[in-house]
Formats: sequence, C-alpha cells, structure tokens
Amino acid sequence: MKRRSLEPLQPRAQAEEGLCRALLSMRTVAEMRALLRDLCTPAEVEALVDRWSVVPYLLDGRPYREIHDLTAVSITTIGRVARYLSQGNGGYLAAAARAQHARRPRRATGAAGEAPRPRRAAEVRT
Repeated sequence: MKRRSLEPLQPRAQAEEGLCRALLSMRTVAEMRALLRDLCTPAEVEALVDRWSVVPYLLDGRPYREIHDLTAVSITTIGRVARYLSQGNGGYLAAAARAQHARRPRRATGAAGEAPRPRRAAEVRT
C-alpha cells in the first residue's frame, strides 16, 4: 500500500466504493477494456490478465507446472491466485461462477417448472 504524506479528503472506503461502482457501471467488454486501459498501466493490465487466466485451470485442479506450461504465468503468481481462491474474499469464485454462467447456453426449466440448480465451483487443490 502507498504511504502518503497527506491525508486524503475523501475516506479510502468511500473512494474504493466509487471505484467499485464505476467498474460495475460498465455494460460491455469494450467499455470495461477501455476503462481498464485508462485506469491501469499496461503492466498492471497484463498482471490482471495473467491472474485471471489461471483461475479456470486452478478450479479444474490442474498442477501448477501444467498451468505454467499452458499460460506462461509464473509459479509464484499461480500460487498467489490459488491462495486467494481458497482463503480470499470470494471474489475469484464469484466472478468465475458468473463468467461460467454467462458462457453456458440457457437451459429450459425442469418438468415442474423449476430452474436448473447452479453448479458449485470445484475445490482448489494447493
């Protein structure tokens, strides 16, 4: 975390909430891509992409070395993502579940009219 010589006028929690609301307001991939490219340096975007690219492989229980071979992401980064998947705030799992749901074709409701049950994310092996 950055050290600052001055205390900001806006509380940090309020600033973080504003950022979260801005991210949530993006409606398309193109809008989100533009915001990320304006908000982050190219190296920061690359780091985010690297982290996100290993999530599906970790959820599938693939070994770190195999993930590295598939993605060229460092073993250290893979381990960090795995740690946050299992001990973090649930953000990776929520985003992965939503991304998986968005990619799945819509199914018809069951015979009794109920919607199909969502699948749970797989346990992460570390």
